[in-house]
Amino acid sequence: MSKLTLFIKASRFWAITVMLVPVFLGGIGAYVWKGEFHPLLFILTLIGAASAHLFSNMINDLWDYRNGADVTAKENPDMISTNSGLLAGGIMSERTYAAITWSLLGLAVLSAVILSLFSSWLVMIYCVLGGAIAYFYVAPPIRYGYRGKGYSEIAILLSFGVLPIMGTYYVQTGEFSFSLVLLSMPVGILTTMLLFNHHFLHWQADEQAGKKSLVVVWGEKKSLRFSKMMLILAYAFVVICVVTKVLPVYALLALLTAIPLYKVYGGLKEENPAVAYLPLMGASQKASVRCGVVMMAAMLIQGIIQ
Repeated sequence: MSKLTLFIKASRFWAITVMLVPVFLGGIGAYVWKGEFHPLLFILTLIGAASAHLFSNMINDLWDYRNGADVTAKENPDMISTNSGLLAGGIMSERTYAAITWSLLGLAVLSAVILSLFSSWLVMIYCVLGGAIAYFYVAPPIRYGYRGKGYSEIAILLSFGVLPIMGTYYVQTGEFSFSLVLLSMPVGILTTMLLFNHHFLHWQADEQAGKKSLVVVWGEKKSLRFSKMMLILAYAFVVICVVTKVLPVYALLALLTAIPLYKVYGGLKEENPAVAYLPLMGASQKASVRCGVVMMAAMLIQGIIQ
């Protein structure tokens, strides 16, 4: 594999859209609600957020490898590993992998420092909080992703919903707004659901390695019900955003993006082999991105009409 291919695989670059969508929502919100948009600051925000997301993916893999979770999943033929496979497969050395990982964090921090010079030092709070959430997800001594208490789900909701939307908006306007919390809920919950659903692919291997995701703690049947509840809640927040006028009424078209995902849930039983959850993963990511895109389009149309 080429170096670029290795990087894309190591960082799981294909999933970057779930971070870009909330950043765009925050930027569009600043333009529509406040009439402010600074292109260079927005580009820096995109670079910083994307780097932080890729760092999160790689530090997760790095510590899962060190903790034995990735190796256990690879050795179990009934489980589907969701890591890059470069460390567990011996394709890339741990030292090289770690160097790339920390370089991404460095780029995210550099972006935050530059943004803080042109915006406010408060930007660094977003950087530090996001970095801590990403690192201690699987890293000792906290490893909150291994505790099975729902901490990781809360962290994902913050990292892929509230923080990037509020942070982008703040960089553009220097202000905060409660409306941003409501705006962040649909895509934030859908992305949380996506990360929650990926545990179905290897929850038994996680259990063997001592990684207590909620799927491990609750079991497959209860966890699948919770996943469906998150789907309902995410789209309920689309309606709430329209009712509270955070989004225009034509943003209700985003409800249509739930249909393909709903059909996938309909094809699942209470207990399923790991491979049966692959379509759920794909549909979950598409729902998160498509819902966000419809929301963005609705806001832009509103801005043009106004």
